[in-house]
Amino acid sequence: MDVRNPATGEVLTKVEGLTADETDSAIGRAAGALAGWRAVAPGDRARLLRRFAAVVDAHLDELAGLEVANAGHVIANARWEAGNVRDVLEFYAGAPERQSGKQIPVPGGIDVTFYEPLGVVGVIVPWNFPMAIAGWGFAPALAAGNTVVLKPAEITPLSALRIGELALEAGLPEGVLQILPGKGSVVGQRFVDHPAVRKVCFTGSTEVGRSVMAGCAQQIKRVTLELGGKSANIVFADADLELAAARAPSGVFDNAGQDCCARSRILVERAAYDRFMALLEPAVLGVAVGDPTLETTEMGPLISEAHLDSVASFVPDDAPVAVRGSSPDGPGNWFPPTVLAPVDPADRAAVEEIFGPVVVVIPFEDEADAVRLANDTPYGLSGSLWTRDIGRALRVARAVETGTLSVNSHSSVRYWTPFGGVKQSGIGRELGPDALEAFSDVKNVFISSD
Repeated sequence: MDVRNPATGEVLTKVEGLTADETDSAIGRAAGALAGWRAVAPGDRARLLRRFAAVVDAHLDELAGLEVANAGHVIANARWEAGNVRDVLEFYAGAPERQSGKQIPVPGGIDVTFYEPLGVVGVIVPWNFPMAIAGWGFAPALAAGNTVVLKPAEITPLSALRIGELALEAGLPEGVLQILPGKGSVVGQRFVDHPAVRKVCFTGSTEVGRSVMAGCAQQIKRVTLELGGKSANIVFADADLELAAARAPSGVFDNAGQDCCARSRILVERAAYDRFMALLEPAVLGVAVGDPTLETTEMGPLISEAHLDSVASFVPDDAPVAVRGSSPDGPGNWFPPTVLAPVDPADRAAVEEIFGPVVVVIPFEDEADAVRLANDTPYGLSGSLWTRDIGRALRVARAVETGTLSVNSHSSVRYWTPFGGVKQSGIGRELGPDALEAFSDVKNVFISSD
């Protein structure tokens, strides 16, 4: 498989994709390593994960460089993402010694519960955040005593392959964490079909997620899905409009809009619409798009030429472009930050997931109308709302059908809090303090006192 730099189009390297038989062999190695890994004492497993985190920390710049070259992430974001892998490992390193069961009063004895690892966990990672989403899957799975096989996206495998090497360098036993590059229809499908894989964590499109869920159902296999989004950024007239407008570009143009949490619909109370648009324009025009290796760059390229064509299809010549930023000419998959307004809520750009730096602005009349528009989508992953009224913030946060939401902020995802979607945006939660429970079976044991 050719691995390209999306900023230049050049081929960085070639990576050999695994066959179905090779994938089965790797799954067999993971199954063989399971007994030894689950038998590692909780404190020792914690120490190994902390050592893994320390090795990742020693290679932050290298990992960030791989993400810049392979995924087109700007260098500041790529450093954060490499640090996130380290931080997630450190966070879940504290979990093995704290995964306590319960003692339940029963007549004639005592009833206790234990958390047991599921077995082999298959993690399927998308191309938009190759490092961060990989860590969100493998770190809690390993902490719970599972072994992991991880498939990176075909076009962005480099950082995951290097992390797999760093795991061995840190002392994780062979077979405990394996990185398996290859096609989703081959490697990913074996995760779904192979009986030794007892859970699949998939992040990607809703369409493929349906197929993964249906396949896992054949074996009653655990599955966590984090899928598409069409998140709303709701701005009320009483909000700090200057701050809301200044932060809106980060909410949708981060990673060139290639983010399932992107707030790609901005809903603005009609009374504040003109003022908000006037404030939004300079914020969008100020987004620095260009060479992702430069410290000053805020937005890089799209991942591929095919994806560039897909994003461009949402902005035809007659599109209602209210603001269009700048982007480089020449080689690379560049698309400027673009605001469409006014947009009918039924228009394609307001309904479908664009997964690029295009945002629509839609006015609303009142609180009930804002909630109606925000919920008028099959997705429910993320979102934001801006208001100075704490009562309204609580009411709207409860009423909007989404898995994670921020108030007066463009960011809502943190590894120490739960993350996941509702409706067609996903099922299950992988992050937060209770994530190990998602990678464990609960065993109930009654001990008679007779």
